[in-house]
Amino acid sequence: MSVDPALLEGIEFFELLGGDERRALAEVVDLVKLVEGETLFRAGDPGESLYLVRTGEVELYITDNVGQKITLDTSRQGDFFGEIALLDEESRTATAVALSETELIELDRGDLLLLFGQQPDAALHMLAAMGRMTRKADALLRQRVSRNVNEEVEERATVVQRVADWLAWFSGSILFLFLHALWFGIWIVLNTGLVQIPGLSGFDPFPFGLLTMIVSLEAIFLSTFVLISQNRQVEKDKVRADIEYEVNIKAEMEVAHLHDKADHIHEEMLRRFTQLEKLIAARSAPSEKV
Repeated sequence: MSVDPALLEGIEFFELLGGDERRALAEVVDLVKLVEGETLFRAGDPGESLYLVRTGEVELYITDNVGQKITLDTSRQGDFFGEIALLDEESRTATAVALSETELIELDRGDLLLLFGQQPDAALHMLAAMGRMTRKADALLRQRVSRNVNEEVEERATVVQRVADWLAWFSGSILFLFLHALWFGIWIVLNTGLVQIPGLSGFDPFPFGLLTMIVSLEAIFLSTFVLISQNRQVEKDKVRADIEYEVNIKAEMEVAHLHDKADHIHEEMLRRFTQLEKLIAARSAPSEKV
């Protein structure tokens, strides 16, 4: 189905074409109209053409291995998409859905060869667009889908918070207990005269007031640092809860996508059954006349 040559005007892909060339191309390309929410093609469908957006918007997306929707690009007026499946003659790599009422110009391989013969710069334009898509895909691949709770919190930790975490860990260790037992033992022995050391007399006699004050101050500072560390643990728990929520959302999305795929398969099977019934009816009609 040919289109009006005027529809090709104002589109960057055809800007260097002359009037006669534009009319010749308009005779072979097709105009595709989509309503909002309509799916043009799905990932895995056979691809034999590319599309240029004349009006409207088309979202291109894929789903990852956990069913999460990942938007690759949104094609607007003057943009094109679907060239990968056309060039390598493989299946579609993404799903295309109209975000609004959209008009597309469809070009198959023969149309594309005709265009490149008349306008070689169009091939460079296509390569540049494919390069942009490759860069976007590379940026998406560099992003991690899941996050590590410890890494998330550690990135925002200050020096004081790191010291608090270390002190909270150390104060709960066996080494901390042994060091304090050794310290208290030496202190008591020196200040009770159980061991006489020349030149060193008792400096904190019973009931060891200085030791009591030092231990009290230590307990105050340690409790403060432990509370700081506990606040950090609360922050980790919040991040962990957020990540678990995201995982649950991904699981829900995966189930929704499975339902969507099942519905699509059901619709496709009904369509094929209808075609099969029509074919059987058409073949049986001549035999009934005989």
